[in-house]
Amino acid sequence: MSVGSASSSPQLGSALRAILWGGLVSGVLDITAAFVVYGLFGAKPIPLLQGIAAGLLGTQAFAGGLATAALGLVCHFFIAFSAAAVYFTASRGIRFAVQHTIVSGVVYGALVFFFMNRVVVPLSAARKYPFSLKMMLIGVTIHIFCVGLPIAIVARKYSVQ
Repeated sequence: MSVGSASSSPQLGSALRAILWGGLVSGVLDITAAFVVYGLFGAKPIPLLQGIAAGLLGTQAFAGGLATAALGLVCHFFIAFSAAAVYFTASRGIRFAVQHTIVSGVVYGALVFFFMNRVVVPLSAARKYPFSLKMMLIGVTIHIFCVGLPIAIVARKYSVQ
């Protein structure tokens, strides 16, 4: 093993752990919050997951049973791991993200929410809902505490100083 590959190996391992743990923790917290909070509004877990799959399949996702619910869960975790990868990568060049974890996590959670709702969902085949300030505030709060903060905290933990 060369000196260059030996020195980059711990960095690569840290990056992979940060992305895997950040994605896993945020994915579990986010989907749990969605089940609990939106469950209070009458949403059931299977249709909620099918709603995520509807981003790819459109309304046909709701006729797919457990298979499309599983696809929705896979899509959900793909997004969570992607969000963790984006944050970790950005934190390599933006030291503020590691040095000020809480502020950065709060901001990142809000950014992820607005990116999902203003870019991803409009470009997807998912049903578009009318704007609701109440649902936006709920969604931003969930994304701050269940997506942004966990990803920022995990990224800091695995940052190679």
